Parts: sequence; structure tokens; C-alpha cells
Amino acid sequence: MNKNSWARWIVGLAVLTALAGGGVWWWLQSRAPDLVYRTAKIERGPLQATVSASGAVNPVTQVSVGTQVSGQIKELFVDFNSEVKAGQLIAQIDPETFEYRVRQSQADVDSAQAAVLTAQANAAASRAAVSRVQVDLTEARRDYERKKMLVDKQFIAQSEADKASALVNTSVESLKSAQAQVAVTEAQIKSAQANVAQREAALLQARVDLERTRITSPVNGIVIKRAIEKGQTVAASLQSPELFVIAQNLQDMQVDASIDESDVGRIRTGQRATFTVDAFPGQTFEGEIRQVRKAAQTVANVVTYVAVVGFSNTAGRLLPGMTANVRVVTESRESVLKIPNAALRVRIAGVEPAAAPASAPASAASATTTGDARGWAWVSQAWAQPAGGGGGGGAAMRERLTAALGLSSEQQASLDSISAEMRPRFTALRDLPEDQRQAARDKVQAEMRGKIAAMLTPEQKIKYAQLVAQTGGGAGNASRQAAGSPPSAAQAASGRRAPVAGASQGATTTPGSAPVGAPSAGGPAADFRARLVTELQLTPSQIEKVDAIYADVRPRFGQLRELPAEERPKARERISADVRARIGDLLTPLQKAKYAVMLAEAAGRANIRGRIYLMGADGKPKAFNVRLGITDGTSTELMVGPNSPDAAWLKEGALVITGVAASGAAGAQVRPSGPRMPF
Repeated sequence: MNKNSWARWIVGLAVLTALAGGGVWWWLQSRAPDLVYRTAKIERGPLQATVSASGAVNPVTQVSVGTQVSGQIKELFVDFNSEVKAGQLIAQIDPETFEYRVRQSQADVDSAQAAVLTAQANAAASRAAVSRVQVDLTEARRDYERKKMLVDKQFIAQSEADKASALVNTSVESLKSAQAQVAVTEAQIKSAQANVAQREAALLQARVDLERTRITSPVNGIVIKRAIEKGQTVAASLQSPELFVIAQNLQDMQVDASIDESDVGRIRTGQRATFTVDAFPGQTFEGEIRQVRKAAQTVANVVTYVAVVGFSNTAGRLLPGMTANVRVVTESRESVLKIPNAALRVRIAGVEPAAAPASAPASAASATTTGDARGWAWVSQAWAQPAGGGGGGGAAMRERLTAALGLSSEQQASLDSISAEMRPRFTALRDLPEDQRQAARDKVQAEMRGKIAAMLTPEQKIKYAQLVAQTGGGAGNASRQAAGSPPSAAQAASGRRAPVAGASQGATTTPGSAPVGAPSAGGPAADFRARLVTELQLTPSQIEKVDAIYADVRPRFGQLRELPAEERPKARERISADVRARIGDLLTPLQKAKYAVMLAEAAGRANIRGRIYLMGADGKPKAFNVRLGITDGTSTELMVGPNSPDAAWLKEGALVITGVAASGAAGAQVRPSGPRMPF
């Protein structure tokens, strides 16, 4: 075979190989399975957010009975489950040793009392001796006077008078000695009496110790624990040993549930709770939160707090120590749109939410377009377009700021330079991963707002803050925007807002919507204001005053940008607290009670963001970025404003995609590649 034949053979083999490969590729493509979408309907109904925990069933009051003396248990009069009364004898420690101590102490008392009698007798003898000496002294003085008179008459010698005088002096000294002896005997009496009191105290102590050998019940109740046996020796030294545990009342009991620190902020006194125990499967018991203890418990670096769930155990079925699985209802909604949690975990490659229209800045309502509910989503899209040419997004924004703020030619030139500087940065956001895009957008927007605010006059800054508030749909948001400070990382991640009675949410003057100063439609402020009106049943006068409060605080939030960054949070909270107080002053006592509950719910509620896919009329999925509220673990609240551009899609009965599977794959679901929602 020559070289030409070999070349032709090799070329033919290569052609056959290419044809075979193409055939295999075509065959595999023709057998590629079609995607099948599992769907569920968006429903409307009640929804409850709950916190789950575990704990132990305990009596409300249980007493540990110990002993204050040591000894051997001589008798036991009660056992487990024995009903006892207060003061009832339940155990006896051998009293023999303590009885002998009592006898010894009694003998010591008798001896001390005898010593007192002896001292009293000695005192009486001393007093008698004093009387005798006084008589002798009187007689010696009479004898001296008589002899002195005889000496003067020279009937007797002077020596006789001197002897009588010496006898008087001796009697005086003898009297002093007798009186001193009386004082000694009096002191001996007092010493003996003190010794008697000491011995009597020792006797009483011995009798108390003897009485303590009788272990009695301090309360009425039931013995739930017995830790001793007859004949056992107990020693009471630094700590009293536990002999019995008595539950005072098994009809009124409680569950000591361990609440995780991430959930304890949602737990409040009076909330309804349900729990189950393994002893009665399928049965649910009801109670309520009686106390949230502030003492933290740390086990393996996990911090928990004890919430006391009180309940009535009238049938006596639940016993102390049972493990309870507690479910606390932290928030409840009567009629909300809700979607299955499975819909939040679906990710379909190549299907993205529709971009916001270029005319988005034209109205406050369009500020809450699909893809970003912050109200400033149009900013990144507008500034990512050229500033001129046919009224694009950047041009529309420039014209709006120029007209609203009355910008000078120098300020307009500065605005154009800011536009040119920020445009590439907004455009670069499209290249970031979706989970990083929102935080980066917030950062760029905050920087842009700071640069715009820096070139304005004080009057223009106030108008600019109002413009930001109207567009952003939140006064709290506006204060951050005007001040040039981005939201916190936690807020950016979870979409959390600070309702603060609607005070920290902004106000708009959208025609045909709420009165001047009312929150913008479709935002959390509008939702909270609607709750204020409906749940508190505000009168027209109260509604007007609430709207006036909103309008009044808007400039105050805008002025926060003048403060140093470290002072803004405290100043913002002071304004919010003032708004809460002002709204509270407008309410009746009954409304104030409901208002306090609403504030507590709003403080613990976190609005997060998610993405869902609806099945379109053409059978193809359509993506939507949505705001989410509370969840019960199965379904999640879907928050849709009445003026939202997606309201026509996100409604009751719409089909939401809950899973993606390949036809012929036995319904095997393709796991989403995106991050799982925290449900």
C-alpha cells in the first residue's frame, strides 16, 4: 500500500468518526427530557408565626425537705405519691442522743440555779454581818462619849478614853469591810443568775435539736421524691441533705421551656402556647407565657433563656419531669396571601425578574417595582444609563432634581460629574452574584446620595431629604439616604425595616391615595398605617393627626445627615420614640393597649426578600422578587402592596412553582442551586 492509499484511508476514517459523533450528539439531544413544573396556588387565609422549644413539666411550687441535724433515720411515715399536710410528721431521726443532751442541759440548769441560791445565802450573811458591825460601832461610840465625859471630870484616866476612841475606829473599818463583802455577794448572785440563763439557753437549743429529729412537711402537697431509706444515716454539715421533694399543687403546673437567644425577643408574657408530651401522643395541651426569665443559661456556647408556660392540670394526667415540646404563637395574621415554603427554594436558570421601566422615577408608586422594594431601585438603573439623549433614566432624574431643588448651573455641572462618576459603578453591579448585588447597590446609592447632599445648600438639603423620603417610601430610609449612610448588614440581608408605629416610614402625596403626610402606598409604612386605622378603629380626627405627625417628622429625619455618623442612630431613635409617644397620646386607653401589642409585634417582625416563579399563561415561568413576612414553617406570608406593579400577578389563586422535575425521571426534583431560605 502506497502513501496515497494510506492518506485516503486516514481521511475516510476521520470523516466516519465525525459523522458518528454527530449522530450520537443528535440522538442524545432528541432524547433530552422536557422540564415539568410542580405548582401550587397562592392562597389567602390565617397564618401564625411560632417559636418551638423543649422543656420539662414542673409544679409551680415544689419544696425540698432536708434536715438540720445529723443522725440515723429511725422511722419513715410517707412514701412516693403520699399526700401530706403542713406540719405532718413524715420521718423520724433517732432522738436518743438528743434526749440525753436535753437531760444534761437540764441538770446544768438545776446546778446553776442552786449556785444562785448559795450566792443569795452568802449575801444574806454578809448583810447580817454589816448589821452586827453597825451595832458594835454604835456601842463603841456611846462608850467613848461616856469615858470622854468622865475624863473631863477627872474620874478616870485619859488612857481609858483613848482605848474607847480606838475601838470606835476599829468598828468603822469593820463596817466598811462588811459592806464590801455584801457587794461581793451581790455580784456573785448576778454571776450565778447569768450562768442560769446560759444553761437555760443551752437547754432550749438541746430541745430544738431534739424537735428537729422530727421531719415534718412544710406545705400541703404530694411527695414526688423520697431520697432516704429507714436506717440510713444523714449528715447535716455545710449543706442540708435532701430527704424529700414535695409538690405543693399538681393541679396548677408549668413548663420551663428553653428558648434560643435568637427567638427570645419574640416571646412576651401572655402569649398563647401549646405543647405535647410523649406520654400522650396526638394530644395537645394549652397554656400561656407567664414569665420570661432574664437569667441566661449557657451550655456548650449555646445561650438560652427560660420561658415559663403555665397551664391547668385539672385531670392530673401530666406528671412532673415529663418532656414537653412547646410551640409559642408569636404573631398571627387573619387573612394574608401565603405561599408554600418550597416555592422559595426553587431556582430556574435563565429566568430573571423583569427590569424596571425607564420611567420608574415618574411616580412614587413605581418606586416599588419588582426586584427591589426599597423604592430606590430605579436609581441604579437610571444612573447606569447615559445622562443625555432622549430623556433616559439619568436625564429624567437630573431634570427632576434640577426642577425640585432649583439647582444652579454650577450645581448642575457637579451633578453631571457625579452622574459620570457613578454610572460605571452602577453598570458593574450587573456582573456581581445575585446574593451580593443588593448590598453593593445600597453602598453605591448611599455614596451617591452623600455626594449629592454635599453640594446642596441647607434649604436644598431639606427639600432633597423630602424628595428622598417621598421616593424611598420611608422616613427612616430617607434619613439614611439623605445622610449618606447605608443600611446595616443585617437589614440589607433580611430586608428588615423599623416600623416604629409607622413613624420611621416616610410619607408621600401621591394623588388619589392617602392624605398629605400619609405613608406611600404599598410600603411597610402604608401597611402599618392601615393596621392602625383598622385595628384601632381610628376616628377621622385621629387619622388626620397621625398623618400630620408623619409630615412633621419627615424634615427631622432629613436633618440627621448633619450629625456625625456615630450620633445618628441615637438621634434617629429619639425621633422615633417621640413619634411613638405622640401617636400614643392620640389614643384612648383601649386603643393604647392594642397599640402596645402592635408595637411589640412590629419590633420583632422581620421582612425578608425572596424570589418566586409564577406559571404564565404561555406555560413558561415568570420570576418575581417579593417581600415576605411571617412563616409557620410550611407557608410564608407574601406581602404585596395595593399599588405594586406586580399586584395583578401576585394574587390569590395564581400558580406558583414549587419544584422542577424532568419528564420521565419519576418526578425526581432538581435541587435548586441558589441559597435556601431560612425556614
